[in-house]
Amino acid sequence: MSIDRKAAITAYKERKTIAGIFVVRCAASGETWVGQAPNLETIQNRIWFSLRHGNHTCRSLQAAWRTHGEAGVSFAECERLEDEESTYVRNALLKERLLHWRAELNAEMI
Repeated sequence: MSIDRKAAITAYKERKTIAGIFVVRCAASGETWVGQAPNLETIQNRIWFSLRHGNHTCRSLQAAWRTHGEAGVSFAECERLEDEESTYVRNALLKERLLHWRAELNAEMI
C-alpha cells in the first residue's frame, strides 16, 4: 500500500461528520418527511439508493417516489448540530430536534 493511500485512509477515518435533521419533500403531493442523521453528508445517497431499489422502509415516501419519480422529490437540511463529543448527548439532541421539526413542518418521520 502506498503512503498516499495510507494517508488518504487515515484522513477519511479522522474526518468530522456533521449530524443533523433533514427534510424530504414531494412537491406534487405536498407530503413532507423529516429525519435525523449522524452524518448529513451521506444520508441523501442512502435514502435515494433504497428508494431507487424500491425497498425504503417508509411506505408513503416510497409510494411518492414511485408515483412522481426522483425529480418530484427533494432533499434539504433543516439543521446541523454542533460537534458533540458524547454520542449519548448527540443522540438526545437529534431526537429532541427531530420532534421539533416534525411539529414545525407537520411532517411524517422517516
